[in-house]
Amino acid sequence: MEIMNTVAELMAVSARTAPKAAGQDFVEVKILTGADLEMLGKEMEKFGEETGKKNFDRDGRNVAASDAVLLVGLKNPKVTGLNCGACGQPKCSLLQSVEGPEFKGPLCAMRQLDLGIAIGSAVKTASILNVDSRVMYRAGVVARKLGLIEADIVMGIPISATGKSLYFDR
Repeated sequence: MEIMNTVAELMAVSARTAPKAAGQDFVEVKILTGADLEMLGKEMEKFGEETGKKNFDRDGRNVAASDAVLLVGLKNPKVTGLNCGACGQPKCSLLQSVEGPEFKGPLCAMRQLDLGIAIGSAVKTASILNVDSRVMYRAGVVARKLGLIEADIVMGIPISATGKSLYFDR
């Protein structure tokens, strides 16, 4: 449905305009539709099989059956300079991020909050428009591995408009 592309675009606007710590924006957004959904879904199933990690297959089937997926991530997020210690370091200058098995981290906690606020804003928009959605860590892992979005950490938000939500009672 064309309207679902519009919903995904409105969700992306919500994520883009969400408040960010110190007014600095490191949030990346990208919309996937069509063949990209099928590919992401299949690759999620494959990743689960190869790693033995649970529910990548289930979530992959959900993604493939969705109308669109909004990817929301952080790209090269700089520390805020607050020296708050929430990242586990006493000073921001000591935080050193490294590539992990799925994401890069640790990251500044304030930037992670930025990501959460952006995701919350996006799903709020879906909810206002009566569209089913679900925040999926697994979709973000595989989208990042496939290079579908350049970001240090990514979450995927599939959306669907059917008589029963694809994402619950699975």
